Amino acid sequence: MTSSTPMEAQNPLTSGDFTEASEPFALFADWLADAEKTEPNDPNAMTLATVDSDGLPDARMVLLKGLDARGFVFFTNTGSAKGRELAATPKAALVFHWKSLRRQVRVRGPVEQVSDAEADAYFATRPRLSQIGAWASSQSRPLEGRFALEAAVASATARYALGTVPRPPHWTGFRVLPVAMEFWHDRPFRLHDRLQFRRESEAAAWAKSHLFP
Repeated sequence: MTSSTPMEAQNPLTSGDFTEASEPFALFADWLADAEKTEPNDPNAMTLATVDSDGLPDARMVLLKGLDARGFVFFTNTGSAKGRELAATPKAALVFHWKSLRRQVRVRGPVEQVSDAEADAYFATRPRLSQIGAWASSQSRPLEGRFALEAAVASATARYALGTVPRPPHWTGFRVLPVAMEFWHDRPFRLHDRLQFRRESEAAAWAKSHLFP
């Protein structure tokens, strides 16, 4: 992380004391709204970290596609590396980093699969070619060559040439149910603000604390 510059004092999005917040979801929603105004690409991009069968961490960038009072939702192929890892160990960590705002949010918690109705509803909003791609791609599996992928896309396109494209049974969403959320904001000389919310379970109340930078 880089230290702040004089531009920070001129940025109206960094005004106010976020450390006075009493609830993390509302604060996150405010920060995401700020990011949507300043980030040039994918303000909803987040790092998703899972672990494999050996306990070795695995991380990749995905897109946040839903946020509610329970948690953070993303969608994927259940046969992908992250899908298989979450099936075996349904726990995950997320990181959001908004460089334009010099802000970061870390999230940790158990993971649950969304309902079929929720997955169907989101799949229906995807562009048709993305829907076709969900059928064509054996995500994370070895690929013989680009032609094999193009052939799979052509086959799926022909199969669903007319009408709506149904959601593949291997494609769904996951919700991270946070038990820890940390908000970080860059300050001069690396004397950053760090605000942490923790709870024992989804039903428990949040405990708030400030952390040394």
